[in-house]
Amino acid sequence: MIKNVDLPDTVPLFPLPGALLLPRARLPLHIFEPRYLQMVEDCMKTPHRLIGMIQPLKGPEGQDQLNAIGCAGRLTGFSETEDGRYMITLAGVSRFRLLREQEGFTPYRCAKVNWAPFARDLGAAEHDKDFDRAAFFGLLERFFVSQGLETDWESLEDADDELLINSLGMLLPLDPEDKQALLEAPCLTTRRETLMTLMDYALHGGTEDKLQ
Repeated sequence: MIKNVDLPDTVPLFPLPGALLLPRARLPLHIFEPRYLQMVEDCMKTPHRLIGMIQPLKGPEGQDQLNAIGCAGRLTGFSETEDGRYMITLAGVSRFRLLREQEGFTPYRCAKVNWAPFARDLGAAEHDKDFDRAAFFGLLERFFVSQGLETDWESLEDADDELLINSLGMLLPLDPEDKQALLEAPCLTTRRETLMTLMDYALHGGTEDKLQ
């Protein structure tokens, strides 16, 4: 397990709209752009093997920016296709606050980051003491029907709190800003409440103040 003292001050960044990685969760990725192929190769040469997932953000004048909060994952799975693409898996380690982008000679972006606000991410799995599973699954079932989605309900019902909530947050068809809200939730209970608000919002056709 990575400890706080082992976390680097600088991480490579993979800005990917709509992709959400959370601590202790796993994210499969298909890598094919040359700059990110290089990023993976460089990552595998480091002792920590961390890649920072972060949501891109359009500035007020259309300029490319990044959200302030991302999540770093450790490269734990790797395979290469015959045509040179990489299939990788990132295991979520910790969220970070982006301090500033780092100028350098790599074709991909890197940044100085601060891990301190998210020290809890390196601990044990969280539990949601206020979790009403019956109400949650009732809402989830209505959301799946409205979206035309199918799932293995038995596996979902058997999952522990963190695995269930985080996996759904990563997999459900939500807007990038909604994924960011789930990432920034300070605890599992808040993330579950946010996820339920988003599903309820979708079922009711949307309002301007869905998260207010």
